[in-house]
Amino acid sequence: MSPSNTCINEDVWTVVRFATFTRLLSLVLQAVLNAVIPDHVADAFSPPRSETPLLLDPVIETLFGGLSRWDAEHFLFIAERGYLYEHNFAFFPLFPLILRFLATTVLWPLCGFLTLHGRLLLAVAIGNSILFVLSAVALYRLSHLVLQDRKLALVAVLMYCLTPANVFMIAGYSETLFAALTFAGLWLLETRFTIGACLLLGFATGARANGLVNAGFLLYLSLQLGLASFYAALVALPFCLFQVYGYQTFCHPTATQVPPVLLNLARDKGYRVADAASPTPRWCQWQIPVLYSYIQDVYWDVGFLRYFQWKQIPNFILALPVATLGFIASYMYVMANPVLCMYLGLGDRGKDRKMNGLCNPRVFVYIVHSSVLLLFGIFCMHVQVLTRFLASSSPVLYWISAHLLFQYEPLLQDEKLFRSDQIQQQKDHKPGFGFMGMWRNNEVVYLLMHWQTCSIYTRCILGYFISYWFLGLALHCNFFPWT
Repeated sequence: MSPSNTCINEDVWTVVRFATFTRLLSLVLQAVLNAVIPDHVADAFSPPRSETPLLLDPVIETLFGGLSRWDAEHFLFIAERGYLYEHNFAFFPLFPLILRFLATTVLWPLCGFLTLHGRLLLAVAIGNSILFVLSAVALYRLSHLVLQDRKLALVAVLMYCLTPANVFMIAGYSETLFAALTFAGLWLLETRFTIGACLLLGFATGARANGLVNAGFLLYLSLQLGLASFYAALVALPFCLFQVYGYQTFCHPTATQVPPVLLNLARDKGYRVADAASPTPRWCQWQIPVLYSYIQDVYWDVGFLRYFQWKQIPNFILALPVATLGFIASYMYVMANPVLCMYLGLGDRGKDRKMNGLCNPRVFVYIVHSSVLLLFGIFCMHVQVLTRFLASSSPVLYWISAHLLFQYEPLLQDEKLFRSDQIQQQKDHKPGFGFMGMWRNNEVVYLLMHWQTCSIYTRCILGYFISYWFLGLALHCNFFPWT
């Protein structure tokens, strides 16, 4: 095995160790914080439970109940009941399908001790933890290939393990699944395994609607290599099929058996169920009847500039750090590659550009992708969602953070100092997979251990990541509003 491959394998194990450690720590902290902090009384979707709790249900609820807050309740409800209410169609089917599969296969031996809801909640904890580790490895492979800088790629992924969207990566949300599929799909695309990339990116669209934007990578590749653009259509196919399913469900309803208790909830809350005796929903008459757009408009009041209100200033402040990092990444790239950007990264223009790191030519399409998501999130979405929107969709947030750390942190610029510290750590502690193994080859932990001597830039970046990482667990898991 070549020295370079040995270093890459060592980096991968560093990523696996740190990602696993942060998942276990997150699960423990959310359980403790959920027990210590009283739940906020929130106007959130809360369907009644139909099953009598079994022996282990109270234990699972105590340990992992914090993972079922806010939108997670929608995913759990869909996994248990299917798409009964109109607004359920805002949540795409792949994640609930995976939860249901785990609950009825892998966790089936526990059916005598756990209700279906309890097994689904356990599936969230196990499934998202595994998916996060896989997404971290995929992000490292992608980053190493695109950035052409092993150290920068490693630090970027270690920052991903401390993502400010952490609570949404461990709770019953589809962000982790989407990140794993997106990063792995983009990695395959960079290796020119186009069919495999289309498959994974298509599955990503089946997990979240913003997977549609990933079709841009296929369109850009078709411009570069002259490939057929039908690959992009494959990425959009799951979205279209899901809209067809919604159209058939509500515009041409058949007799469906909805439990009375859920019908009563629909009447009390104004939820629409598929009913042949009720008037046809008005969106069915649209020229292009897209249920997802209707739900975002009517149920969540999402639209262009709708969030630009004085009362939303706190939410804009919450989104400010991730937006700032996104704009910095775009600005730095354009300033470093003006000619390349002028020609949209095509051809042999811009020969004065760097060939590795954040500003190399291969990063161009990722900067465009991140910028599109950033602008769309600011002007057309609930802006506080911007943090998890970007954190699970684009590697640029982690690339720019790692780039700034290397550029402005003297401790990372001094390779000898870092290596000597690693040698000392190995003398003091036996290497292993556990907690002490976190120190090995881990620049982020190294910076945290030397917090007092870090530069102001490092403290700002790490402080932002860690504070959001922790606050999300404390607030979201107790039904307080968060990003």
